[in-house]
Amino acid sequence: MKLARCQLPDDERAARLGSVATLNVGSVRFGDEVLLFAEDTRWKDVVEHAQQQSLRLQEHPDIVEKDSMYLVIQNGRCFQLERPEAHVLFDKGRYLVVALDPEEASQIDGGVCFGIKPLEEKTVAFDVRARAAERVAPAAWIQNLVDAVSRSDFEASLTHLASFPTRFSTSTQYRDAATWALGQLDAMGYATTVQPISIPVLADDSQNVVAERLGTGSGTRDLVLVVAHLDSINIRGGPEANAPGGDDNATGSAGLLEIARVLKDHAAERDLRFVLFGGEEEGLLGSQQYIDNLPAADRARIRAVINMDMIGTLNTPTPSVLLEGATVSQSLIDELASAAATYTALDIQISLQPFNSDHVSFIEEGFPAVLTIEGTDGANDNVHTANDTLDNIDYDFALEILRMNVATTAKALAPQEV
Repeated sequence: MKLARCQLPDDERAARLGSVATLNVGSVRFGDEVLLFAEDTRWKDVVEHAQQQSLRLQEHPDIVEKDSMYLVIQNGRCFQLERPEAHVLFDKGRYLVVALDPEEASQIDGGVCFGIKPLEEKTVAFDVRARAAERVAPAAWIQNLVDAVSRSDFEASLTHLASFPTRFSTSTQYRDAATWALGQLDAMGYATTVQPISIPVLADDSQNVVAERLGTGSGTRDLVLVVAHLDSINIRGGPEANAPGGDDNATGSAGLLEIARVLKDHAAERDLRFVLFGGEEEGLLGSQQYIDNLPAADRARIRAVINMDMIGTLNTPTPSVLLEGATVSQSLIDELASAAATYTALDIQISLQPFNSDHVSFIEEGFPAVLTIEGTDGANDNVHTANDTLDNIDYDFALEILRMNVATTAKALAPQEV
């Protein structure tokens, strides 16, 4: 296979995508860029078509076999750190296209760090949406809640959570962090509980922190969840190593506390529940066990699950949020994209390639869940290391993601007629 990278200008993107589609060759879309691949015998047609359509092709110097091409979805630079010898054909931070021997690839288990799958003929790693197309007139009551998002409160929570040497799921520091978060939510007036969870691989246990406020509606009320994982990890250093987890995931946990603060006095028809999960870094254990223990009545009430994981590092030229879900999540993705366009200045990236955060546990059970995470162009190199500190946090950026999530949560909680 020969390969080329094709940049699609924003103002001509739709037309150019249509043009690329007519080529009838393999393609992987990464927002405004497309990686094209085709047999050598067809490459002349690709180049001629590109010239006719004024498409700018950047040809790759290598020729690879089709069955050796794989899509990798990674946390930070986990795949590249574990396999520095791997032949990377295309790099967009969270998403890579790599060339691997198929037999070797079949033996690779990325665990909590990365996923790998054979590259299909037509793949969308992630797409982008124009904010203008999603924007609607702001609702005054939602705008008031959005405006209540506070940097000082968010920063105070984030600073405290990142001050623990580690929040490894089975450590005393994790339990201290969970106890502190529970106290914060309790002080806001939420009904709080601790859910014990097991970490079989460590022959130990951890806990989830759950907080709830009941809605005002009568009868059976829908349930909206806002979730994040509280634990942190240093992959190479082990359980005792320094793992401040400033971005991964003190930002998401502090963000959850800030959304809880903003909405604590907001009267809504539907029930609102916050969950801080343990065991995420050991394989989404907290979220899976939480779902496994949900009563059937609660499972039937779930309307939306908004997950925050790594919302504080700017990996793109302009502030961008990646909304990652699946087909079951499409309506929630649309709501989040509209909120981002209406109440923030965030650029919007969308992926239906869910990977290794707690939204996956919900999606696999058929629930509409979306990961809200910092946008991808480059990657956050500090994830799962001692360098994941607050020095790398862009607070203005994180607050924009929180504003989007506040707006979406508030709308999901409201009666249909609002």
